Amino acid sequence: MHQLDFSSSNLADLTGKTVIVTGAARGIGASTAALFNSHGANVVLVDLPQAKDAATSLIKSFQYPEKSLFAPANILVWNDLVSVFKTAVQRFSKVDVVVANAAIMESKPVLDVEVDEAGDPVESLEANRVINVNLKGTFNTLRLGLHYLGQNNPSATGSRGSIVFVTSTSGYFGSTGNAAYISSKHGVVGLMRASLRRAASLGISLSSVAPCYTPTHLTAGFGQKITDAGLNANTPEGVASVAASLACDGTAHGLACLVWGSYKRELERTRQDLLISWLGDDLVDSMAKFGQVMDSMGGYPLPQNKD
Repeated sequence: MHQLDFSSSNLADLTGKTVIVTGAARGIGASTAALFNSHGANVVLVDLPQAKDAATSLIKSFQYPEKSLFAPANILVWNDLVSVFKTAVQRFSKVDVVVANAAIMESKPVLDVEVDEAGDPVESLEANRVINVNLKGTFNTLRLGLHYLGQNNPSATGSRGSIVFVTSTSGYFGSTGNAAYISSKHGVVGLMRASLRRAASLGISLSSVAPCYTPTHLTAGFGQKITDAGLNANTPEGVASVAASLACDGTAHGLACLVWGSYKRELERTRQDLLISWLGDDLVDSMAKFGQVMDSMGGYPLPQNKD
């Protein structure tokens, strides 16, 4: 078990840095944008066009409103996101930190199968919507983050910036049964793991924060029951603090921090430590050798598209 303790002194490094936060008009995203701004960072708030009023009101409440702007975008639309990054560079000269926070949850069960007038089962558009926003949207944000941060001049330690995913405990556990949300958040965890080597080669730190229950618009329907049960609860500000700390910590590459109130437990290194107990030393050894073979070939050889 690894309990993470973050020093707020690292946040002083944010002064003058430029941060892009997706899903920034409310909830964890809004608190994250506000926290970065309070430490002197330039903040680009990304959300859907209809969130303009909420984002504008939020910016007015910032300590340094002149150092922030709202960039309307649908993270599923590539050109929208390209415009966000270009706007950030034009206004603030570069991008140093990206927080991929935007996410949604299904509004009805997606494993229940409805039928059409002919009695045939119909596709779950609700599941597609959730998986697209949470996984494809994060993938788009990551790719552009790698591209733009990779163009920065490296610091004295070789860093060109950091990307932080906001995943969820639902990226590691699945007992709540929200199939679209849980599968999409598992996908985000897999995306982080798959992208670590590429990010490191560019001098970019990639990490994630995995909040448990946090009172936001996504959890409004059951928050009181959590409170009545005497369980831990996050605050959006507390989750934002962890995201900012990961962004500023030069040793955070590959970390995932589960946040639940006072609990801040690292997940990825803990998982690595437990591999032998989980799989057995013989299988771990075989998998390590397989990895070495892949490394000797420069990575997994991709199949050729014959279309």
